[in-house]
This record gives sequence, structure tokens and C-alpha cells, in this order.
Amino acid sequence: MSSSLSKRAREPETSAHRSLLGELSPQLFDSLPRTGQRMRAQWYVRGLLEGPGRKTLRSIATQFEGAAAPQRVHHFISESPWEWMPVRRALASYVRQAMAPEAWVFRPTVIPKAGQHSIGVDQHYLPQLGRTVNGQYAVGGWLASRHAAVPVDWRLLLSGRWLRDPLRERVGITGTVTTETLEECVREMVYAFVGPGGVGRAPVVVDADGVDTMALARHFSSAGLPFVLRVQPSEQLRLDQAELPKFGDQERGAAELATSMSRMRQPVNTEDSRTTAVALPVIAPPPGSRLGMTLVAEWSGATPRPQKLWLTSADPKSLPSVLRLTRLPDVVERDFTDVSNHVGMRDFAGRSFPGWHRHVTLASVAHLVAVLAGRRGNRGGRGCLERRAGTQNTNLPSGN
Repeated sequence: MSSSLSKRAREPETSAHRSLLGELSPQLFDSLPRTGQRMRAQWYVRGLLEGPGRKTLRSIATQFEGAAAPQRVHHFISESPWEWMPVRRALASYVRQAMAPEAWVFRPTVIPKAGQHSIGVDQHYLPQLGRTVNGQYAVGGWLASRHAAVPVDWRLLLSGRWLRDPLRERVGITGTVTTETLEECVREMVYAFVGPGGVGRAPVVVDADGVDTMALARHFSSAGLPFVLRVQPSEQLRLDQAELPKFGDQERGAAELATSMSRMRQPVNTEDSRTTAVALPVIAPPPGSRLGMTLVAEWSGATPRPQKLWLTSADPKSLPSVLRLTRLPDVVERDFTDVSNHVGMRDFAGRSFPGWHRHVTLASVAHLVAVLAGRRGNRGGRGCLERRAGTQNTNLPSGN
């Protein structure tokens, strides 16, 4: 009895998902060359949305017809030669038009795995946990607003062992994939969506441990991209004497520098709380560098040292706008937990590199469907898919 009641309770949600997927599919799956591929893509997304528990290829296959459904699902994901990047670009274009995101947000995540055989699995030390975790190290590219975040791109950071034959050939890693640092990974992801042929510019927010913040800042500055980058407390900076001539220009760690200028703190009202922050014009090393940025430090309560530190291309006068963007990684973390996890983003356990990319691409589509279904439900079924004509991103002003 409880099972049938649960099934009936899910029927409106299932109906909303299928209706939305029917509307979205012609736009998102247009790049798939065959009708059968486009149909299987829809079925796969339905399996991610509707299947209970962990989303394995076998559980997803329940959406397919026939006794050979598991083999067909495996072939479609791991072996069928459809490209995932055109689907991701279509997804990003749709999200930009329909949801008016405020920024691109890039965050890494470690996906724990048992054993060593799933694609990309290695040992990763996580400072926030103080221990090493066995799993995949994936970087997500999200379009985010204060209301919702949707993943539109994913990348695996691979160690050298995965890039050497015969393992490389066995798991299907293409010849263009190389070992890369976290900042190189983010740069490539940004270029794919913001560069020539991309889907549009917006501020870039990077919230990641272990990234070379200065390398990214120099790259984004040279490309004219507005940015907000989380910076480590020990990152060496000095005040910009052209802007603050009465203060010394000794090079100091970001946290120490912000603390020494705490008398310049000002109250700022954010949507979730009232906080105090300081925005300081700074110059990055080496001496003679002309890379001018703003160091934003934020305090909560009466603690002497700032809790959060960011580097941005924005002018110090844009402090409220910058703080608004620094909240977007929290939206990403929330929606990854509440939505992505439930549509199987972490669940691919196969050894196929193309298979992982196709799975997370379709899981990103499922994430979008789930978010839009929630918005449609909250609005009584009105206007969820309407384009917000005339709505533009408020780009973070550059301070350079």
C-alpha cells in the first residue's frame, strides 16, 4: 500500500519532468545526428530523474524498452559516437536565456569511489577534511544566480597513470587530453564557453583550494574578463600606492594586510545577513607589476581576522556587488547537494572516459529539468520557460 501511495505522490512530479523534457529536448539534443540518439537521450534523462536510489546504467535502463535495454544503455553512453560539448553549449545557451544567471562559477569536487577502476580515480588529499580520499577529482562549471545554479560543463583532472597506454587507450581517453593543473583546467573551461564561439561573457567566480590565483588573475585580466577569485590568507600582496599613498607598500599575506587595514571596514547588507568588509586596492607581485586588483575581506562577528578573502578585477566602490557574487559558490554547493546528487551526478562507475562525460552531461540536463520543475511548481505553472526578454547580466565592472 505504501509503495502505491508513494508512486501516486510522485506522479505530478514525473508528469512535470516529462513535459519539461519534451519542451527542452529539441533545443538541447539537436546536435545528436540520429532520431534514435535523441530519443535515447530523453529516456536516459528520465531515468536519472525518476529512478529511485543510485542511478546505475541498469536502473536507468528501466526507462528503455526490450530485454536488451541494459546493453543499449551501455552502448549509448560508453560507445555511441555522439559529442557531448555541443549538448553542453546548448544547455548553457538555454540557461543564460531562461534563468538570467549572474556569473560563471567554477568549483572542484572530489567524488569518492570504492576501488581503483572507475575512470579518473586516484588518491586526493582534502585539507578541509584533513585526510586523503579515494575518488575522482572533477571541476564543475556552473551558471549561477542567487536563486539557482545549473552545471553546464565538467572536466576530470587526470593523473599521469591514466594518460599512459595501455590504460589510456583502454578507457578511451582522446589524444588531446593531457595532465593539467587546476588553473589550467579552469582556463580551458572558461575559454570553451566565453571565448570565440562561446555562449556569452559574465563575471567568472572561482572558489577552489590549491589553485594558482595569480595565474588566473593575470589570464583573466589580459582577456578583459571580470573576475572574483577566492584567495589564500598567505597570498603575498601590497597596497596600491597610487590609490592609498599614505600607507606603506610592504608585501604581506592577504589576511595580514586586510587585518592591518581593518579600520577601513564598512557594514554591508547582504541578502542573507549583515556583515562588515573592506575593499583594498592592491598590486600583485613581482615588484614593478602593474596587475592592479581589489582585495575584498569579510568579517562576521567580532573575530579579528577575516573569514573570507577574495581578489577581484572590480573597483573598490563595487564592494556590495562583489559580495553578492561571493555568495554564488554557496548556491552551487546547495544545488549540487539538493539536485545534482539526486539525479546521479556522482553515480557513474564505469571505466569509459567518454562514458563519464556523456553521463554527467545528461545529468546536467536532468539537473536543469529538476530546477525548472521546481520553479514551475512554485509559480503555479506559469512562466517557467518564458524567455526573460530584455534581461541582461549585470557584469561586474572591471577595476583595470
